[in-house]
Amino acid sequence: MYAERASRLTGAVVWTNNATGSDARPVLPDGCMDLMWSEGRLLVAGPDTRPHLPQGPGRSWAGIRFFPGTAPALLGVPAHELRDRRVELAELWSDARVRRLRDRIEAAPDPATALEDIALDRAARSTAPDPLLHRLVESLDEGRPVSATAAELDIGTRTLHRRCLAAFGYGPKTLARILRLQRALALARSGTPYAETAIRAGYADQPHLAREVRDLAGMPLGELLGGG
Repeated sequence: MYAERASRLTGAVVWTNNATGSDARPVLPDGCMDLMWSEGRLLVAGPDTRPHLPQGPGRSWAGIRFFPGTAPALLGVPAHELRDRRVELAELWSDARVRRLRDRIEAAPDPATALEDIALDRAARSTAPDPLLHRLVESLDEGRPVSATAAELDIGTRTLHRRCLAAFGYGPKTLARILRLQRALALARSGTPYAETAIRAGYADQPHLAREVRDLAGMPLGELLGGG
């Protein structure tokens, strides 16, 4: 069973998932990166451009999902280096440091809250998130075109693309597609008819929505929603 709550870290979400192997559902691109804990392991989920289907037997997970664009500053690694990857935190940080964090989580009554505390500690020691990137996410999530957004932010398209690769793992057009997918899924899950969902989420029409869902989620919208 999956559950989540708002984090004390601005914009982040704390989550747990105890799905069995047969219950596993694909993790869809959402513009975010996660710090995760499972059975003594600390891992980082990089930004996805395609669905990620957990492999192997079911496991219990806890995690914190960072607001889009904020994780690289906390982890000390550009997002594009982790695109479509799950890596051990020890690949990014020293073994001794990760060992101390593992001990801290194992001693805590709630691994999810311990992860949140670790993220808050790291955020207090890191540079504040770039407000321009936050405005970029908000603008694209409202459905505004990339070119118009770049002009409003007074930033050149090449500079914007370079900064997006470091912060999100891909360019602004891919980020816009992913945010649009998430808007569409939220609408469809609320019961909005697919044709209306397509228009309200910013697609040209329902067939356009269907193509994008297949491309980014790996299955038709009806199958995706029917599975949970």
